[in-house]
Amino acid sequence: MYAIVDIETTGGYASGNNITEIAIFRFDGKEVTDCYHTLINPEQRIPSFITSLTGITTEMVEDAPTFSEVAQDILDFTEGCVFVAHNVNFDFTFLKQSFKTLDLNFERKKLCTVRLSRKIFPKLPSYSLGNLCGSLNIEITDRHRAKGDAEATVKLLKLLLENDQEKFIDQSLHRHSRETLLPAHLPREQFDALPEEPGVYYFHDHKSKVIYVGKAINIKKRVISHFSGKQNSKQSQRFMNEIYSVSFERCGSELISLLLESNEIKRYWPAYNRSQKRVVKNYCIYQYTDQQGYTRLSVGLIQKFQQPILSFRTAVEARTFLLEAAHEHQLCGRLCGLQKSSVSCTQASLLSSCKVCEQGEDLSRYNKKVARTVLTFAEQQVTLAIKQKGRTQEEYAVVLMESGRYLGYGFVPQDIACTSFEELKAYIHLYPDNQDVRGIIENYTYRADESSVMYF
Repeated sequence: MYAIVDIETTGGYASGNNITEIAIFRFDGKEVTDCYHTLINPEQRIPSFITSLTGITTEMVEDAPTFSEVAQDILDFTEGCVFVAHNVNFDFTFLKQSFKTLDLNFERKKLCTVRLSRKIFPKLPSYSLGNLCGSLNIEITDRHRAKGDAEATVKLLKLLLENDQEKFIDQSLHRHSRETLLPAHLPREQFDALPEEPGVYYFHDHKSKVIYVGKAINIKKRVISHFSGKQNSKQSQRFMNEIYSVSFERCGSELISLLLESNEIKRYWPAYNRSQKRVVKNYCIYQYTDQQGYTRLSVGLIQKFQQPILSFRTAVEARTFLLEAAHEHQLCGRLCGLQKSSVSCTQASLLSSCKVCEQGEDLSRYNKKVARTVLTFAEQQVTLAIKQKGRTQEEYAVVLMESGRYLGYGFVPQDIACTSFEELKAYIHLYPDNQDVRGIIENYTYRADESSVMYF
């Protein structure tokens, strides 16, 4: 026995909104055996935009019973039935939330006519109830009212039962099936294709735009967890309704997954991701030659097409490091960008004496001093490779840091034994260095097994 349900509400999400009307048809697969229908006083005002859609006004429901007064009727009427609705999780979540406020538990087997229609009648232009009924020549009257929409859903279910050659309905009702947990528009085949291994997954909307990026040790398990929790907030309801497809990228390890996730969030700027969307670039020390031919050092943000000497998480760290280097190697503070060009190093108290500021140190001699200083920088910043599991047994992954700067990661065939840093660099894909990825790598190396980290 099926209980085909449709409700009208004061808003689009269960948290903070209530039911204004409910219609339930008991259907044995061939004909309707009973019907239950009532307006419900939501005990709150009905917004004007809802009234314009449904025609239900606050005044219409003033004398209607409250949900607490009809709760037992609904429980009794749906007892022993499969709960059926168009986009079933919307109706079911509202009812479950309403019963919860009365300390009552509401559990029923569920069927979603949106998901079933996509399987049994594929490639239709739209699966909204109105458009679907138009495509299948189902008469629908009193649209956006509970009884009219529920009657149309009964006719739709009857057509689905008659045309279900592949037994999709039986499969959906199997106790191990997760069919009704999935968002209405997400194809089951895509979910079934998800691997149970580390990687990054992407949710897409109806235009294939990425709306969420996540990482997982087990992609399939993590994806289903999005759908098995509470879905009664405005944000979660909207999120579920906007998911039309899911894709994934195998990564082989949690570290690679974390690094890829961080990059992809900044790349796609997904609407439903909150963390890591702000790109906080690292500060670096750069080297360049000025118009007089002096080699200069400078602190600045990492830029895409520049090659920094060293990378730091903050400007203070970079400036402090350069200031200490200027003291140790007697470099000119003005030529290191540590002070205004109009003030000498002695006046600024950076150095007790500065040959460049005082009488103009020989250009070649000064540049050689800078070059020797830069050579010492590499010794003070870590260059390392982190070895990780590959996506298959035929490869392994490497993450590279050079002179304290994140370069990227890549996958190396198992039969190639790379012994030098330069050999490993040939296999990696370059990614931006920023504070998020630096933090990920630092956290990993702090607790990593020594055998997985190679220092150069």
